[in-house]
Amino acid sequence: MADIKKVATRDSYGNALKELGAEKENLVVLDADLAGATKTGVFQKAFPDRHFDCGIAECNMIGVAAGLSTMGLVPFASTFAMFAAGRAFEQVRNTIGYPHLNVKIGATHGGISVGEDGASHQCCEDFALMRTIPGMTVMCPADDIEARAMVRAAYEMTGPVYMRFGRAATPVFHDDNFKFTIGKGEVLRDGNDIAIIANGIMTPEAIDAGNALAEIGIQARIINMATIKPLDQDLVLKAAKECGKIITVEEHNIIGGLGEAVCGVISENYPVPVKRIGVNDVFGHSGPAGELLKQFGLSADNIIKNARAMCGK
Repeated sequence: MADIKKVATRDSYGNALKELGAEKENLVVLDADLAGATKTGVFQKAFPDRHFDCGIAECNMIGVAAGLSTMGLVPFASTFAMFAAGRAFEQVRNTIGYPHLNVKIGATHGGISVGEDGASHQCCEDFALMRTIPGMTVMCPADDIEARAMVRAAYEMTGPVYMRFGRAATPVFHDDNFKFTIGKGEVLRDGNDIAIIANGIMTPEAIDAGNALAEIGIQARIINMATIKPLDQDLVLKAAKECGKIITVEEHNIIGGLGEAVCGVISENYPVPVKRIGVNDVFGHSGPAGELLKQFGLSADNIIKNARAMCGK
């Protein structure tokens, strides 16, 4: 996929807010002194009267967003995943989740690929934290086109939404005709030997793995599962019944994320072997994003290794 255009989904987030802001006058954006990093500065430049910098006070920002939502506005509260899901968890739970307010959280810089910022900023727990809040929709796009479509879908639905966007550039594999639906996964490659379910920056790795596996006679079904909650249970169960083996891949702790969501559905309805690929209950550390992803097994090579083991090849 080396010749394919690459875009960081945090850039997609900023661009989508600007595009949507031109159409929707009730859309407002909040940031916590990180407009340059979260790319909401793009919206700020276009609509300065609808952008609010709350300073380095993420918990307060969530409270402000909650208040704005009660006035008929649709706030997108933006900061790093570590601060949106971690530092402000209590405010997200009690101020947004409990009253089920129409607030959208745009969390950038999630996962190991934050790179040199190190363990303090490499949030690999956000899916787990946000999934536990009743009524919270949790999503992570795989490329630029899906990310922009996701922002629009989040605006159009009523209720709290958590979206994770990445710092590192990822290949754009969707075309302009792509339609995004919250709660629905998509089959990117068909196959019945094994199913590989991925999201975010790991979906292109799963695509590469599927192509390589086909060359050695393993037909892998590649599924992009951008919505972690609500999960597309029908698609997961279909993969379990038709493929018999599943690998999940995510840039997140194997505890509490996509893998456990899939396992929950499988174990209760149609038990089959599942291998979770993700961060194995450890903290990250500083280093170049690409090298860290390989070190932590978040790569096509590791997907291939595990698929071959599960398929006996």
